[in-house]
Amino acid sequence: MLTLVTGGSASGKSEYAEGLAATCNGKRYYIATMQPMGINDTEFEARVARHRKMRAQKGFETIECYTNLAGVTVEQGSTVLLECLSNLAANEFYSETGVGIQAEQAILTGVHHLCEQANHVIIVSNEIFSDGVSYDESTQQYLQLLGSLNRGIAELAHRVVEVVYTIPVYHKKEGSEGK
Repeated sequence: MLTLVTGGSASGKSEYAEGLAATCNGKRYYIATMQPMGINDTEFEARVARHRKMRAQKGFETIECYTNLAGVTVEQGSTVLLECLSNLAANEFYSETGVGIQAEQAILTGVHHLCEQANHVIIVSNEIFSDGVSYDESTQQYLQLLGSLNRGIAELAHRVVEVVYTIPVYHKKEGSEGK
């Protein structure tokens, strides 16, 4: 089952996704996509260690994946929480190790790969499209990429949930065919 969880900044989407993953059977993986950019190595390592410990206490094994989602292998029948699509898209689009303009296809291929392995894949993404601000061309390209990814994954997903002020709003439930 594929679930897309979206929401604005500090909406509670990550907590909702973690809670959803906790209800699933099998081994749990947390795919962390935040790439250290301009962060002191010692500071970043301490932060990573803290986050891994918190995730381990919740029953997750952490996999750091900044690019190349299709290269991730997990145990068959497991549960995967990918946090978050927005970071992964930026990494693939902007990073030297990313695929640039091929980011959408690379990420969708990775999502399909995860779905072939895991019983449950939960993807967290940001709702960043309602601020009405004009951005430079590069940022507009990124926003277009993320919007296209959100639409593509929502189409594939069995469930699409938007978290608003910690309240889950279901836009698509399994068996509802998008209604």
